[in-house]
Amino acid sequence: MEGEYRVGVQASTDTAEARRVAMQLAACLGFDDAEAGGVGLVVTEAARNLLKHAGGGEVMIRTFDHAGTAGVEVLSLDKGPGIENVGRSFQDGYSTAGTPGTGLGAISRLSSVHDICTQLGHGTALLARMCKRSLSPAVADFESGAVSVPKRGESVCGDAWGFYPNSSTARLVVADGLGHGLLAAEASRSAVRTAEEHPDLSGVRLMERIHQALRPTRGAAIAIAEVHAGRGLVQFTGIGNISGVLLAPSGAVQRMVSHPGTAGHEIHRIVEFQYAWHPGSLLVLHSDGVSANWSLERYPGLAGRHPSLIAGVLYRDHHRERDDATVAVVRHAGSRN
Repeated sequence: MEGEYRVGVQASTDTAEARRVAMQLAACLGFDDAEAGGVGLVVTEAARNLLKHAGGGEVMIRTFDHAGTAGVEVLSLDKGPGIENVGRSFQDGYSTAGTPGTGLGAISRLSSVHDICTQLGHGTALLARMCKRSLSPAVADFESGAVSVPKRGESVCGDAWGFYPNSSTARLVVADGLGHGLLAAEASRSAVRTAEEHPDLSGVRLMERIHQALRPTRGAAIAIAEVHAGRGLVQFTGIGNISGVLLAPSGAVQRMVSHPGTAGHEIHRIVEFQYAWHPGSLLVLHSDGVSANWSLERYPGLAGRHPSLIAGVLYRDHHRERDDATVAVVRHAGSRN
């Protein structure tokens, strides 16, 4: 059992489904019964909060393995009324819905990492990560997070993404297979697998290799971004309509350039572009299942939150129902507010 699972929460039966998925993922990672039970409780409380306070929403559940730490990530998303007093909401006994008021407190206690973004009248996004092993900040030079979900009605996502950190550099790859379903997934996964197998190739060389690997498939749009934190630059190579955006701490937004084409079928030019990277910068790559008409200025404080939370909010508010949707976010560890 692998991948990312989206559970729409509109009834109490959906809470049970979200818990089942999360505990199965935990078991696959080797969590013992007590640890898996904690994961199940986090998901249950998150889903119950969606029903009680927001009239429903979505729970995203996925596994992660980064910097020697494996675990289960839960992302709860809603468009409800928001939380007026975030600090008090994490205190046991505080509730605005006549309940015992232990949900968010339990989530924070059981999570290795938790984060929240809420806006009155616009909704709440809640992140919880339960780790099989303790975090190792000394080797976690970058933070990453993503949401990658299929078009409604499809069982698999035609997008794929991969994140490959290495000391002071990190490579992020996003692929959008042509169309939807299994054949699109075959193309996008082949692209990401090729990137994983060739970590030492430059962006241009890697794109050429991906182009060859995808010839038997229906093809894909591809974006390759390599962050060199020590050198203060990002190298970007893109084919097709994957959006690449750099957000500087100053608020400046740099949209990165891709060339037309479809990897595996027709590419006219492969060009690598370089952009400035500053301490505290954010890198965002997303498929065209997410509208490019977004701005983090709409979400005060979100730029300083965990990358998974940023990806979740952008997905929640800007995804297109008719397409697969992927948002991946990277920042250098230690630069988060």
